[in-house]
Amino acid sequence: MIIDQKLLSKLENLSYLKIETEKRAEIIFQLEEILEFVKNLNELNTDGLSSRFSLSDEHATLREDIANIDKNINVDILKHAPRREDNFFFVAKIIE
Repeated sequence: MIIDQKLLSKLENLSYLKIETEKRAEIIFQLEEILEFVKNLNELNTDGLSSRFSLSDEHATLREDIANIDKNINVDILKHAPRREDNFFFVAKIIE
């Protein structure tokens, strides 16, 4: 994959970022380095490794899933709304 100004502009648009003109060349260079590193991972022999392979034998600590029913949570949330109507957020219409 070649990273050029066109691709960088597309990434900029997708990420909602604005990249300054003087930083564009540096960003392209850094993205190319990242891709080169990822290409190196393709050279690793992973035959015989489980898809669940981990360097640690420890398991994630799980917590008990306890239902918490708070009948006033909507009231607490709506207190922070800039505009509300009845028990709903009131927002500007965005789709015609």
